[in-house]
Amino acid sequence: MGNLIINRLDYTRIKECIIDAKRNKSINDIEAKELVVELNSAKIVEPQDVPSNIVTMNSIVKLSFLDSKKQVQFTIVYPDEASMKEYRISIFSPIATALIGYKVGDVVEWLIPSGLTQLRIDEIVYQPEAAGNFDL
Repeated sequence: MGNLIINRLDYTRIKECIIDAKRNKSINDIEAKELVVELNSAKIVEPQDVPSNIVTMNSIVKLSFLDSKKQVQFTIVYPDEASMKEYRISIFSPIATALIGYKVGDVVEWLIPSGLTQLRIDEIVYQPEAAGNFDL
């Protein structure tokens, strides 16, 4: 685990989403625990202090699968905003949990049905904090 950075507002909102999802039974205990571990390992900063190369909520992220060189791009969103058709991935998904708080150039591991794969964060196409949107 690297030096994750998460802004205070994202941290608070994600924790609230986890509580709501557990209450509604829309997240299982393992997924909730993994996300909480990620959040608790992060350095919490004010939104305006987030470096522009960090994956945050509502960031549009471009990734490469290192084994196949395939590239994908999606937005990390809160669960109620998720839409696979629009490439909007819930923070509760394992891939979003694996990416939140990491920076461009980092390689993260993600467990898929065929085994462990590695993803590199190639680019943050859009990050709310870098665009001056500190309350998204």
